[in-house]
Amino acid sequence: MLHIVNGDIVGDKLRAGNIRGDILVWREVYPVGPVFVEMDEPHQRSPRVEYLERTLGISADDYVTHYKSQEQILQNFHKYNEIVLWFEHDLFDQLMLSYLLHWFSKQTLGHTKLNLLCIGDYPGIDLFRGLGQLSAKQLEALAGTWQRIGQKELETGSRIWEAYTSPDVERHVEILHQDTSALPFAHAALELHVSRLPSAKNGLGIVEQTTLELIRHGVNTPHELFKEIGNRLSVLGMGDLEFWYRLRCMSERPHALLEIRGPHTFPDHRKKTTASFEKCEVALTEVGMTVAAGVKDWVEMKGINEWYGGLRLHDDLTWRWDSDRKQLVYTE
Repeated sequence: MLHIVNGDIVGDKLRAGNIRGDILVWREVYPVGPVFVEMDEPHQRSPRVEYLERTLGISADDYVTHYKSQEQILQNFHKYNEIVLWFEHDLFDQLMLSYLLHWFSKQTLGHTKLNLLCIGDYPGIDLFRGLGQLSAKQLEALAGTWQRIGQKELETGSRIWEAYTSPDVERHVEILHQDTSALPFAHAALELHVSRLPSAKNGLGIVEQTTLELIRHGVNTPHELFKEIGNRLSVLGMGDLEFWYRLRCMSERPHALLEIRGPHTFPDHRKKTTASFEKCEVALTEVGMTVAAGVKDWVEMKGINEWYGGLRLHDDLTWRWDSDRKQLVYTE
């Protein structure tokens, strides 16, 4: 049996418990940077490698090494009679799950049976963020409660992945109007995905907007901001390295939304935290106050060059996302 899980913490706890089988930790961050329908093509992988190194500090060598290792195990899936996918409700995991379901939907499974364990809460935990919160014993208690993956789950995962990797923004929205109930947590996660796009109100995505609101209400250190963002937008499943990148973008001049006061260096994947960064204070600039109030559009002021899945956002962006009406609004 092969267990595919979403992170090293979960993998280590499964190994510590009485879980039969091999463990494959799937190391990816699909909510961040460019992704494509077929991720195993080198010419498509290279822009992702460059992006993750530039934004999150993940070295190209590390990424390629992990990628090749996990893909090799996946290619040899026929050696296992059963495979269990362990995932949770947030966007981070739902995209990972969709990728794997898309991949398996293109394979001849033969004797291999696919199973899914996917949860969005756990008894006794008020704000369930993920499987990593559970102890080895709690994870062990979940063993065997997984459900068989059938054609409907494979097709749904594949449709989600193909929509998310599309360069057409309308496909990112259309998937919200399709039946994705075979994967019960997908719809809420995908709604939060499109809410990351520039809004009709001021050009900010939900992460940037929420960050400015928190600062206006007195949350003024990087780590407190990350904690509160995690509480308010837990369905994103956003890691610290991605948030530091978003914070860095918001503080870059010209047209910075916020100012980070004090000497500091943003953490990267090699150095998770620095003492100077922990002691910094964050405050809104005049631009930040104006944009947060909806008086100006940040994309119009600053421009944009960003990726969300297969969607690349350029300066000539002609649409915004209206979160109230849940639809695209075109500017010309």
